[in-house]
Amino acid sequence: MLTVRAPATSANLGSGFDVFGAALTRPADVVRVERAAETTIDVTGVGAQYVPTDPTENTAGVVARELDAPAHIRIDKGVRPSSGLGSSAASAAGAAVALNELYDRGLSDEELVWLAAEGEAVVSGDAHADNVAPSILGGFTIVTDDGITTMDADLPVVVCLPETVVSTRDARGVVPESVTMDQMVETVGNSSTLVVGMCRDDPELVGRGLTDPVVTPARADLVDGYDAVEEAAREAGATGVTISGAGPGVLAVCRHRGQRRDVASAMVGAFAEAGVDAQAYQTEIGDGAEISR
Repeated sequence: MLTVRAPATSANLGSGFDVFGAALTRPADVVRVERAAETTIDVTGVGAQYVPTDPTENTAGVVARELDAPAHIRIDKGVRPSSGLGSSAASAAGAAVALNELYDRGLSDEELVWLAAEGEAVVSGDAHADNVAPSILGGFTIVTDDGITTMDADLPVVVCLPETVVSTRDARGVVPESVTMDQMVETVGNSSTLVVGMCRDDPELVGRGLTDPVVTPARADLVDGYDAVEEAAREAGATGVTISGAGPGVLAVCRHRGQRRDVASAMVGAFAEAGVDAQAYQTEIGDGAEISR
C-alpha cells in the first residue's frame, strides 16, 4: 500500500480566472492505493456521502483508468466537496501521484497534472488544471495552454468555509461571456500585480491583485453574506479578499501569521450574522502532494 497526502487548493485568486492556483497547507485529502485486478473506491471523511464511488464517476477512478493502473483506492476526505478548495482535484492529484509511483509509470509531475485534469472533467465538464496543478506541484501556479509555471511563495492566508454549497457548474454558469475594455485592462493590471506579489512574498501586492471586476462580483450572489465577510476580513487587517475557486469558500490574505486568528474570527462572525455557520482554516501557501509509505 502507498499513501499520498494531497493538499487543498485555491484557484482563480480573483484576477487569475482559470489560470492561477495555490496549494494550501491545510486541509488535505489522504489517498491510499493498492494494486488490484480492477479499480474500486472507498471514501471516508468530510462529505464522503456526496462523493461517488463508481470509478467512472470519481476523479481518482478516472485517473486510474487513464494511467492503466487498476487499484483499490481509499480516499479520506479532508477537503469538503463543493467547497471551492479543490476537493475533487485533491483526490485526483493524490491518485495520480500515488499510482504513478505504485506502477512505476515514470511520468513527470507536469504530465501528471494534465492526466489528473482529465479526472476533473468528471466534476466540472472540462479538464481544468488550475486546481490539480498546485495540488501536485505546490506553491503558486500559472496554467496556460503552453504549460505550467510554478513558484514557491511564503504567504499566510485564511480560508473561511460556510456551510453552504456552490456547485462548479452553477458557478461557471454565472460568469459573463464578455467584458468591457476597462474591465480587461483592470484585470490585467491586477493579475500582474498579484504575480509580482507572489514573487516577492508581498502580502500587500497580492492582496491588491486579488481584486477582480468580472468573475467575483458575478459569483458573490451565490455566497450568502459574502460582502459582509469581505468587509469584516479587511477591517481585521486582511490585505485582500476573494472567492476561493468556484466558492463558497472565501480566501483572505494576511500580513503576517499572527494576524490570521483575528481575520478568521471576523470572517466566521460575519457569516454567523448572515445566518450561515462557517469554519475557518488558518493556513498558508505550501507544498504539493507528498508520498508516504
